[in-house]
Amino acid sequence: MKGMNIMEDKLIIGNKEFSSRFFLGTGKFELSKMKDVVEASGTEMVTLAIRRANMAGQGNIIDYIPKNVTLLPNTSGARTADEAVRIARLARELGCGDFIKIEVINDSKYLMPDNEETVKATEILASEGFIVLPYMYPDLNCARKLVKAGAAAVMPLAAPIGSNKGIRTKDFIKMLIDEIDLPIVVDAGIGAPSQACEAMEIGAAAVLANTAVATAGDVVEMAKAFKMAVEAGRKAYISGLGRVLEYEGEASSPLTGFLEV
Repeated sequence: MKGMNIMEDKLIIGNKEFSSRFFLGTGKFELSKMKDVVEASGTEMVTLAIRRANMAGQGNIIDYIPKNVTLLPNTSGARTADEAVRIARLARELGCGDFIKIEVINDSKYLMPDNEETVKATEILASEGFIVLPYMYPDLNCARKLVKAGAAAVMPLAAPIGSNKGIRTKDFIKMLIDEIDLPIVVDAGIGAPSQACEAMEIGAAAVLANTAVATAGDVVEMAKAFKMAVEAGRKAYISGLGRVLEYEGEASSPLTGFLEV
């Protein structure tokens, strides 16, 4: 990747090309702020839970998302592969398109994704023509199974969902980046723009954030900050980060002749 021209850097997932590598979740935003946040973030992909697509008396979240943005409905609430498949099919019937983020969570305390059920759902939906982005705990063996099942990208968690703790699974995510020939989208747990930048610096294809923006003091300005951080991290990765010295120091400028008179 070192030395690649930034203008040649493309993110392609399924049948679409994206210029923004910042994906935005919408689960915790007030609908009145949605349009401004999406525009400030520069995102071209937003996630939404199907149960929010038409909340009685509260309006349809889709009406607040700019039309040029790709919808990534998720299967939030699914506890099994079968439930995830039903929700995905419903999303397609509602006109949300073929992109789907698989979330299968049957752990109510820690909200850890069920990797085994996620693989099952991915295989079924990919065979039906969905562009499947599975959310998973970063396990290399599972990621390989998701590739075989037909996933279009893999979305490993950085930390427990909604925690804002940062990249606690960094080493495992790096394994996926190095070994899996699909876009790796770091999802869940990212709490600050600096952490999003870090994920991009190690080679993630994109970052998805929700809680970090939605719980900020100024959600619009925080969305802008994430946009810039993701762009900076990607540029740093493409440029090739400088080497790291373990113990010794090294002068920034040559010292030869420093004491000559």
